Amino acid sequence: MNTFFNDLQGKINQALESSPAKDIERNVKAIMTQGFSKLDLVTREEFDIQAQVLAKTRAKLEALELRVVELEARLSGQPGGSGTATPAASAAASGPLDGATDPAAPHIIIDKS
Repeated sequence: MNTFFNDLQGKINQALESSPAKDIERNVKAIMTQGFSKLDLVTREEFDIQAQVLAKTRAKLEALELRVVELEARLSGQPGGSGTATPAASAAASGPLDGATDPAAPHIIIDKS
């Protein structure tokens, strides 16, 4: 009885392998693979790594902006200091844009080459 089902399964698999549906599936896969290769896509792993690098870079930038604000405040307190806010100080005071440091925020990657 078991060999009957094995034989039946083998014949069904053989029929499916030689059917036009299998040829269509192969052709669609080939066309999609070719189309995706032209899009210059990155893997999820590469994207996640770059998102982490970007988050670290933004954190360092924010720390440096705060440091610049502190140093400018020290200079403005000294004689001869201008006492006016510089563009770097106003940018640091306004903070990052909404979603700028959120790795879950939607991202669009554009390759201009």
